Amino acid sequence: MASIKIKRNDQVEVIAGKDKGKKGRVLRVIGEKNRLLVEGVMMMKKHVKPNPQRNIKGGIAEQEATIHISNVMLIDAEGNKTRVGTRVEGDKKVRVSKVSGNVIPEKKK
Repeated sequence: MASIKIKRNDQVEVIAGKDKGKKGRVLRVIGEKNRLLVEGVMMMKKHVKPNPQRNIKGGIAEQEATIHISNVMLIDAEGNKTRVGTRVEGDKKVRVSKVSGNVIPEKKK
């Protein structure tokens, strides 16, 4: 299994599927299935039962479904779609944009 080079809170663009061209932030990475949960992408409708104890109204709710990692590309700091490489700088391993060669900064929430 290949290592996943896209991390949580990264900005990605969908390159294949019904949501092609959409951009969003990665909410969750599911490594064992090679899937991502991306904000505003792959929206699906879910029927929800009302639960008065949890203060949940019933109805049809929209939520994101997972998308395969091969269908998205990372967006670097300059706004370009790019593949991700790694490089060792000092004693740290950092992610690098293959398009520009710049280091991809680790984002804090």
